Amino acid sequence: MVDPQAERANLSKTPAPVGPTNSDSASSAVSDDKQIPSYLTDHYWWAYVHPNAVWVFERQWLIDAILWGNYHRLRDAALNALGATLPGRTLQIASAYGDFTPSLAERATAGGGEIDVIDVLPIQLENLQRKLTADAPVRMATMDSAALQFNDASFDRVVLFFLLHEMPEDWRRRTLAEALRVVRPGGRVVIIEYAQPRRWNPMRYLFAPILAKLEPFALDLWRHDIREFLPSDAKIEGFATRRYFGGLYQLVSFERRD
Repeated sequence: MVDPQAERANLSKTPAPVGPTNSDSASSAVSDDKQIPSYLTDHYWWAYVHPNAVWVFERQWLIDAILWGNYHRLRDAALNALGATLPGRTLQIASAYGDFTPSLAERATAGGGEIDVIDVLPIQLENLQRKLTADAPVRMATMDSAALQFNDASFDRVVLFFLLHEMPEDWRRRTLAEALRVVRPGGRVVIIEYAQPRRWNPMRYLFAPILAKLEPFALDLWRHDIREFLPSDAKIEGFATRRYFGGLYQLVSFERRD
């Protein structure tokens, strides 16, 4: 794991997978809470950091309930935006509860490709490993999304599945900048996120106070277009947005331009 202000170490090194042979060292990498981003320990300890978080939230029915029955629809929308098969290299920035990554791995296998998944919390990567088959073409590494240890243009595509709404603005901006840096020209970035519901959608009024309490940065995605968080000199094309569930969720995709 790397502090976002620290110098990137050995960018050409391929991160080691998290597994039985290195899980102890991965766990020790975050034994000091100061190495975990403060927004996680301050606001999301109950969902990701606490040892019991995985036991509570890694239940497919619960994840679907949290997303008001839309998990599978949003998962499939993201997968289809990435492609029916996934040759080359795919980067998933941050692990996710549910079967998103196993489904992603199936498409990578069909395309002869590989997936890298990074997360700042080893406990989340260890949970992910338990969901994957032994032959899944997935590598995992403990890494901060705001300071990725990959070379420029290393990936054919990047996906962020319900990550940005959990981040304060500075982390969100750096994460998107890193996503653009590591995707190759012509490569695609796919994002699934919250968005402001339509005026007729009761979720616009009923869900806002829940998000404000439990997800203190999520309403940023209601108030601002995701393009506002991209670097001012970002070279992108093909920007597209699709809304779901009366506008509460959005799929955003774009390509890095040369």
